[in-house]
Formats: sequence, C-alpha cells, structure tokens
Amino acid sequence: MMKKGLLIALVLFMAVGTANAQGVLGGKVTGSFQMDMQVSREDTLIGSQKVAEKFLSNAFANILYTNGDFSAGVRFESYLNPILGFDSQYKGAGFANRFVSYKKDFLEITVGNYYEQFGNGLIFRSYEERNLGLDNAMDGAKIVAKPFNGITLKGVIGKQRYYWEDVWKTDNGLIRGGDLEISLNELIPSLANAATRLSFGGSFVSVYEKAASDYVTIADTLYQRQIPENIGAGAVRLNLSHDFSNSQGSSLNIGAEYARKGQDPNAINNYIYRNGEALYLTAGYTQKGLGVSLAAKRIDNMSFKSRRNEVGNMLSVNYLPAITRQHAYSLMAMYPYATQVNGEMGIQADVMYKIKKGTALGGKYGTDVKLNYSRINSIDKQPIDPSQTIKATTMGYTSDFFKVGKDLYFEEINFELGKKFSSDLKTSFMYSYQTFNPIASGHEGEPFVYAHIFALDGTYKVAKTSSLRLELQLLLTEQNYGEWATGDWIQGTLEYNLSGRWFAAVTDQWNYGNANGDKTHYYNVAVGCTFNTTRVQLSYGKQRKGIMCIGGVCREVPASNGLFATITSSF
Repeated sequence: MMKKGLLIALVLFMAVGTANAQGVLGGKVTGSFQMDMQVSREDTLIGSQKVAEKFLSNAFANILYTNGDFSAGVRFESYLNPILGFDSQYKGAGFANRFVSYKKDFLEITVGNYYEQFGNGLIFRSYEERNLGLDNAMDGAKIVAKPFNGITLKGVIGKQRYYWEDVWKTDNGLIRGGDLEISLNELIPSLANAATRLSFGGSFVSVYEKAASDYVTIADTLYQRQIPENIGAGAVRLNLSHDFSNSQGSSLNIGAEYARKGQDPNAINNYIYRNGEALYLTAGYTQKGLGVSLAAKRIDNMSFKSRRNEVGNMLSVNYLPAITRQHAYSLMAMYPYATQVNGEMGIQADVMYKIKKGTALGGKYGTDVKLNYSRINSIDKQPIDPSQTIKATTMGYTSDFFKVGKDLYFEEINFELGKKFSSDLKTSFMYSYQTFNPIASGHEGEPFVYAHIFALDGTYKVAKTSSLRLELQLLLTEQNYGEWATGDWIQGTLEYNLSGRWFAAVTDQWNYGNANGDKTHYYNVAVGCTFNTTRVQLSYGKQRKGIMCIGGVCREVPASNGLFATITSSF
C-alpha cells in the first residue's frame, strides 16, 4: 500500500512542479488537511488515565488531481500516537488511500481505494466516519456503467482496509458485488416530465473467506464444523415519488428495501447457521409549512463482515441505518442507541410544522414546531428445540417476522420549538423523554434508564458583526447506580462570535445529582479563528467518559483532562 501510494503521490507532485498559467498539466490540484492534537493528564476524579506519551495526534492530508474525465488522489494519515478513544492499531503513518479513476463513453473505472454503497447499504456500504475511527475503504476495482439513460450498473471487487495491514497478505475476505438501478422516467422518454417517478433496483454481494478446520463437541462427540467459505447476500429496492403540483407544493415519497443473507456463522451471532434478513421502509409527505416522515425497519442476524471472527466496527461489509434521532445536544446524546445487528425492529416518526407569520403563535417571523418519536424493540426469538437455549452450531432460532420481541431497547419522544423574536434574537427549546435499555451499549442486566432532558438555546446579535449564544441543558433521572448512569446533570455554554472569524466559548457540564460519587464539574474553555479556508481551534478542559454514536454505529470515548487543538485547511 505504501509503495503504491508513493507512486501516485510522485506523479501528482511532478504535475504540480510543471504547473503553468492554464493549470497543472491542463488539470487542477485540490486538497485538504486536518490535524487533531491532544495533551492529557491523569485525573483520578473523572477516571482519566495516565498517558505515557505527553502528546497525541491524528492527522491527514488529501491531494486530488483532476483533468477532464481523469482523476487521481492520495491520502496521507498519521496517528503518532492515536488520540484517546481511537484504536491503538491505528498507530503509525503512511499513505492509507490512493486511487486512479477515468471516465470513457458510458463507463467509469476506478482502481485502488474507493467508497461505494448499494441502495441503503443493507448488504454493501464502503464508507469512512472519521470521528468514530471507522474506515472500511475498498482496495481493488470498481466499474460504473450507464449504457442507457435510466440504467446504472455497478460492479465492485476488492478487500477492505484494516488499520495498516497489507490486506492482500492476509486472509481477510474478498468482496465481489454488483448493483442495478433502473429509473423508468429516464428510461422511457414519454415519462421524463411525469409527476410520478419510479425507480427500482437490486444488488448481490459475495464474500469469500477461507475456512480453517473447526471442531466442536456435542453430547461428548467431536464433530467437524462446516463453515461456508462463500457468503452471499441479495437485496431488492423500490422508490416511488409523486409531485401533486398544487399551490401547496405537496409531494409524497415512498421507499422500501429488503435484503437477505445466506448462512454466515460468525463471532457476533455466536456461530449460528440461520439466514439473515433486513427490511427498511420510509415514507414522507411535504407541503408548504408541513413535513411528515415515517421509517420502520426489521433486522434479523445481519452482521456481515469480511472476517468472521472480527467483533469490532472494522470490516463491516454492510450498514444498517439507525432510525433514532441523532442529537447535537450532549446531554440528549448521553444515552445513545447502537443498532443491534443480531435482531431489532423499530419505528420512527417526524412531524415538522411552521406556524404562519402574523398569527398569535407565529408572530412576525413564524414559529417552527418539530415532534419526533422512535421506539426500538427486540425481535421474537424461539429456540429450535423448546427445551434448549439458542446454541452455536445450530440454526439458532425461529422468529415470527411480524411479532415484536418482548425486550424494549430504546424509546424516545422529543419536542422542539424554534422561535425568532426579532432580527437580533432567535431561540430554540427542546424536550426529550428517553427510555434506555443498557443492553444496547453492552451493559446487559443493568436496570433501565428513564430520563427527562431539556435544552434551551438562544443567539443574540450584539452588533452587526458579532453575536452571543447561550445554551442551557438539564438531564433529570432517578437512575444512579454506576459510572455510566450517574443521576442528574446540568450544562451551560456561553459562546461569543466576532465577524465570523473569531470565537470563544466556555462550557461547564456538572454531574450535580451523583449520589454514589463525586459531583464533578466537566469544564471546557475554547477559542478559535478562521482565515479564508483555514480554521484553528484550541480548547482546554475535561471530557467525561461515554459513548459516541453516529448513525447507530458507536465507539467508547474515554475520560480525559487536558489540551486539545484542531487545525483544518483546504486549497
């Protein structure tokens, strides 16, 4: 990987060196840079561990060259050593990503590293989420073909990134897949301007991983366990939309995708041989001043990795979308939900309404109202043999597709009100009630958490080029029985912005309701500035231990106390 990355980098730098007034060899070079730096010290009060290295850093730089239908790029990464919360296996530096891509006629061909997704990702999604330390970029080849208007074919082959390993020298699985998308409105000219639009598609993915001899003892007899070396998964999907073309601008959207995966005994499902399946449904209606969206999903044994013994976030072939609200306020995200790949079913509903201007509630600027509800349960599971529990080496269990499991994993109802009182003052208020089952974050057997959470956010324009923002949050819960469930919290933030270039903020998150430990203050002071495309931010303070989740995928964030700095830039 390193040698190939260096070769592409050399080509790009040679191109830069021969730049002329018309560009770089007739093309263009762009890029971006980010560096996160951390100094953390031991703090026994919050559980911040002593760090052997005084200075930790994560950094990356992207360089992209484009010239017409040709593009090439590299990404250099450095983890020396990884900042707290990132897997230590990232330690090191080098070219982690490199690719060359070319479009010709109806084909687009990419070799090297690439990201891609089929449908909603139920059977294949290659993507990066830097804040989670997750990168399952493919290394291989991808072809996208559009032979006719309305028809898109995709083909992928390769292996997934695994930290700094040379994946071509490992036994990690080889992924092969194809996807077909058909848009009837583009395919049939007479339907090009129709109010109703219909598209549908299908995907297939296969993972090959060599299986070593494996033996298991059943009833005092030793058996060789047959592990399938080729795991196949298929999916079909449909998207329908209709524009009512009325004065309200009304439109309706419906989407559905169903996926099924073959027998895949692995470390996450306890090596059972049951097939996996997933269903994801969405619907949305909008008109002037009103938006309604609904989502539902059912997941059954859908862990799909390119190495059957992997249990972390890496090497996931697919992505199972979360249908709980992703919160920006820290106290509302204190008990985040992680997708349960072995089985869950849930629903989510969103209603957004704008109260008209000039009414008693709307006032001069109107009022935004948002209501959200989500609920996730287990699926029904019954052992194949009623006299036994669910065991490895068996088909696992039976499950009634439409029956909701008895275990509640997560439930939330939240309400948000956004109000602008004048050209200088705007506010928002949010309330959330959450029911959280600790099993969703690995605390099996612990009591439920029930929390009332409030957030008030207001921004006042002090002058033409400056503003002041105040944020208050409050979490109330009776649960106070462990380091991850520690009673009531309150948080306040005061932030000042000047000319859109400078800012300063002070935050204090206080665990004032902790009855079993210290009532800790997690303070933080931050300053930053922006110059054109460069941004620098420096902060000092304490970070509580917890779980960070994005899109239903989570990682643990350890407690820290110290200095943190970030520099980002692009050209």
